[in-house]
Amino acid sequence: MFFDAALASAARIEFAPPMRPITAKLLPALGAAACVVALSGCEIKHSDDNLIAGKQLFVAKCGSCHTLSRAGTKGTVGPDLDAAFARDLGEGFQRDTVRGVVHAQILNPGRGTAMPPNLVTGQKANDVAAYVAFAAARSGQDSGLLAAAVAPAGAGKPAVASGGNLEIDADPSGQLAYVTNKASAPPGSLTIKMKNGSSTPHNIALEGAASAAGPVVQSGGVSSFQVTLKPGTYTYFCQVQGHRQGGMLGTLTVK
Repeated sequence: MFFDAALASAARIEFAPPMRPITAKLLPALGAAACVVALSGCEIKHSDDNLIAGKQLFVAKCGSCHTLSRAGTKGTVGPDLDAAFARDLGEGFQRDTVRGVVHAQILNPGRGTAMPPNLVTGQKANDVAAYVAFAAARSGQDSGLLAAAVAPAGAGKPAVASGGNLEIDADPSGQLAYVTNKASAPPGSLTIKMKNGSSTPHNIALEGAASAAGPVVQSGGVSSFQVTLKPGTYTYFCQVQGHRQGGMLGTLTVK
């Protein structure tokens, strides 16, 4: 997900100050869907929205671009959604309005935006919009079933090399993370590989070793490379723009 500049300005989501309120002059920039769904004042029916599914879909489809604290996502390509909606919510905007803005942007990303069309549709789009509206700029953490909807990033068991191979897979949910942020291996020749079952592109690279990087892959692809390592501590990370900064890295101990 990636909010385009026209909708961002109308919702007072800005890439740089100053921020501007929603005004009649900005309504055309929203497009018909946003005006009707977000700003018309008409009733928005979302009794069937599933926040658990919305959180899971947001993490898988949107988290690589957007930061949303309660979802545990740290994407840096698109706007930080907590910061984007904080001021409006603080000034009395209703979360139903936030839901409408998000839903309209999902349906009509607009020209020039990095967000692809039809990222989610139908009820899935409703669920994502409902979860973002629930979670954006809300302090604390999700609880109960909502807290367990997505596994914590990088919380898996440490990866251990065997037979000269070390597998550190990308998080299958689409988070900016590997399944574990810790790995170990003996010194010597080592093949490091990463399976990526998500639609978010990732690779795996090793800092401090020449040519130690695999290709960027997605949707079941495998990124791998071979390297000879001396004892020490190394950082493995994803080279896709913004992914390392978003937390997709870990520590490899060679001893």
